[in-house]
Amino acid sequence: MQKIVDQNVIDQVEREKWKRTFLTLIKDWRLYVLLLPMLIFLVLFKYKPIAGILEGFRWGVGENIRVNEWAGFKWGLLLFNTESPYSGWFWRAFRNTFVNSMYGLFFGFPIPIFLALLFSEVKNEKYRSVLQVCCYLPHFVSVVAITTLIRMWCESKTAIAAAGILNQMLTSIGWLTEGSGVIAQPRFFRPIYQISGVWEGAGYGSIVYFAAVMAISPTSYEAARIDGASKWQQIRYVTLPGMAPTLTIMLIMRIGQILNVGYEKIILLVGTESTAYETSEVISTLVYRLSGRAGDASTITIEGAQQVGIVMDLFNSIIAMCLVLGANAISRRVSSTSLF
Repeated sequence: MQKIVDQNVIDQVEREKWKRTFLTLIKDWRLYVLLLPMLIFLVLFKYKPIAGILEGFRWGVGENIRVNEWAGFKWGLLLFNTESPYSGWFWRAFRNTFVNSMYGLFFGFPIPIFLALLFSEVKNEKYRSVLQVCCYLPHFVSVVAITTLIRMWCESKTAIAAAGILNQMLTSIGWLTEGSGVIAQPRFFRPIYQISGVWEGAGYGSIVYFAAVMAISPTSYEAARIDGASKWQQIRYVTLPGMAPTLTIMLIMRIGQILNVGYEKIILLVGTESTAYETSEVISTLVYRLSGRAGDASTITIEGAQQVGIVMDLFNSIIAMCLVLGANAISRRVSSTSLF
């Protein structure tokens, strides 16, 4: 008898499932209306472009009869064919993408945490607010303005203008020959890119970590002081463990962006300086040049360039997804914190 009653209750709940969902939508309709702009943005800029991936597996431009015919993995296999020029370009770009991102992770990830710890130790709120605003400002400066300023510092001496201050400094200590530009030298690109990136994003990135520090209960610090803990011991045994969930989530998200290096800043910095491609060429800039949108001498217009660029970008995204899944699985096994 009890089983029959339970089954009747389950059937009734299943029948009224859509009714309850509709009532919930009607009750909280304002919240769902607020979600519409985000959903529209996701559909237009995140999901709609996915259809363009199919072009990487077609013949594309060329013989009109075969434009829409499937080419299979023809263009993708060129990335692994050592006789193809695409292979050399791709693996150089892949190496530079990984190296630049790892430098960014090694230097760019700890500095915002360090800034957040420093801000938390400033007791004067007005002084701390001024410091935070000064550190946040570079994030809101246009990338064009930042790259223009860097190029002015790095320019070589011309007939109408003196050499940039960084160019003069490197020339005076013998690291740069007279008349050559800093940006054109492959060995200087990575330090310039990383230092400017840290300066631009460290302050803004510290907001999340500062909020995590402020969420720690003051009683934990009082108990540590009663036990005789020094300031460093309080940071080690109270602050860092309290920040651990936030640090884990942010690290997983940062690992997922290891192969996501934007092309805008690099193109604005390097321009058409092909001598700097040895260290500055990343997957996004190579895809941009293969797409034919560069509009200058750096544009690559050989057969299948656009299709190969699409496959490169897809390959990059798949590896990034695997990194996120792997980092999340490791975090879930080691600790109780994970993205999903």
